[in-house]
Amino acid sequence: MSIWRKFLNRFSVYDLLIIAMLSAAGIVCKPIITPLSHILLGAFPIPPGAVTGGLYMVWLVLGFGITGKRGTMTLIGLVQGIVVMATGMVGSQGVMSLLSYTMPGIAADLGLLIAGHRVCCLPCAFAAGMLCNITGTAMVNFVNYRLPVFPLVLSLSIAALSGGLGGVIGFEILQQIFKFKKQDWNTYE
Repeated sequence: MSIWRKFLNRFSVYDLLIIAMLSAAGIVCKPIITPLSHILLGAFPIPPGAVTGGLYMVWLVLGFGITGKRGTMTLIGLVQGIVVMATGMVGSQGVMSLLSYTMPGIAADLGLLIAGHRVCCLPCAFAAGMLCNITGTAMVNFVNYRLPVFPLVLSLSIAALSGGLGGVIGFEILQQIFKFKKQDWNTYE
């Protein structure tokens, strides 16, 4: 049995559906947010995604929080990269979309593995979002921008804050999901 198959067998059909839905949500929100970030940040020498990328990373953090399975953020990024590359929906990175969408998930999955967390608390959700957005911003810089040192450090710093806030938003949504799940379903009949 291949490593890929062993990896995927850890996920239930429910998990894979969550991954697919959150991947789609991330792709759908991007065309709405991207023009706004270009308008707000067009004059500044930083990638707009550094600021608004935290909103894209909510979906990765939320996915891992729902499934509780390592590798979820990587799969969400991979699915997004494949869909974007195949359809040309968002961006113009071509085959590099696989790299720029998947690497944030890999970085956050590895970061939480090393820390021994699973989006179980606010600090690790913040760290997961931060790792996602820093990596995503670095990848976009590598593929498209190639900024000099000062603007790169500035954009990575902004990406850290934005991604961390996205992780917090994902964690708060997760808490609401868990609260709703614990309610007595008989009260809705």
